[in-house]
Amino acid sequence: MAAGVPSRLLLMLELQRAMFEAMTLPIAQPLLREAARGDGHPVLVLPGFTAGDGSTTVLRRYLRDQGFAPHPWLLGMNRGPVGDLRKKLVTRVVALSERYNEPISIVGWSLGGIYARELAKAEPDRVRQVISLGSPFANTGRRSNASALYRCFAKNNASVSKDQASASLRTPPSVPSTAIFSRTDGVVHWSTCLEPITNHTDNIEVPGSHCGLGINPLVLYAVSDRLSQPIGAWKPFDRTGWRAHLYGGAPPVRPN
Repeated sequence: MAAGVPSRLLLMLELQRAMFEAMTLPIAQPLLREAARGDGHPVLVLPGFTAGDGSTTVLRRYLRDQGFAPHPWLLGMNRGPVGDLRKKLVTRVVALSERYNEPISIVGWSLGGIYARELAKAEPDRVRQVISLGSPFANTGRRSNASALYRCFAKNNASVSKDQASASLRTPPSVPSTAIFSRTDGVVHWSTCLEPITNHTDNIEVPGSHCGLGINPLVLYAVSDRLSQPIGAWKPFDRTGWRAHLYGGAPPVRPN
């Protein structure tokens, strides 16, 4: 298998595995209700490539039930970083922040997570934290399924090369940023979805598919847990107790 490319078997079984994850939602309800609850702050949820707001319905409904104020992106199908999309997204972030008179959180699935990180870099005072779900912002392999995304970013900014665009995307925003990823992701290679280890970043591993990240009970639980943290009191995900068996153990040692 080439570096940066998921196995063909994982890709072929993506939809079947996502369906299985959806079937586990009713069983996981007791666990999901135990997740930390929200404070009512706004959460913008961004879909993945070629997907729309319908794909994030389950995630947004769960966040609403947990006490957050989730919002769709309202931009139709995600066709990639083309045209005036960046301007429209910044306008959406500013509008929600002003409406609630506080910074918003952004959750992005796949390509949506790349948007989320870039929005946090553009509007750090209006973004509380970022959570990406299987987002290949750290891609370096030439034969990756995500390579076209980097060409799009570079094309939209003629002053930078593809390598410069890739390096810029890998840089984390200044606000707390959590990457949720799966080593059995069949669409993007898990190693391209990891935040560099800093005092305000975290990487949470879950078992599952790429197409099922927005309906995976373990993902939903972790997202609610992350979003529930008060402003200025962010800390890494707690992997002790039962979580150590489901989320892959303790995180790396962080810098002082």
